[in-house]
Amino acid sequence: MYAFNAHKTRTKVIMPRSPVKSNQRLSIRIDSSQKELLMRAASIQSTDLTEFVTRSSVSAAYSVIEQHERLILNEEETGYLLNLLETPPAPNDKLMAAAAALPARQ
Repeated sequence: MYAFNAHKTRTKVIMPRSPVKSNQRLSIRIDSSQKELLMRAASIQSTDLTEFVTRSSVSAAYSVIEQHERLILNEEETGYLLNLLETPPAPNDKLMAAAAALPARQ
């Protein structure tokens, strides 16, 4: 890996590698400008490309999953939800039909 300083001269940089418990491989295809961007960012953070891409991808994955699984309500929505939980509406005909179609519990 090479690092570039402000004057665009290349210097060889040895990046530390973190030990991994398993050695799974992931191949991706990206264009050269994307790879250069990733390499530059990795160099800025004093890490190698694999570590940078892994760390960034895992962080992004956690963020996507959290956004999908978490429900964030404002004050009005929270009040509405709590009111529905405390005083639920009476079941309508569709709900009663769906409940009747369920198999009997043993």
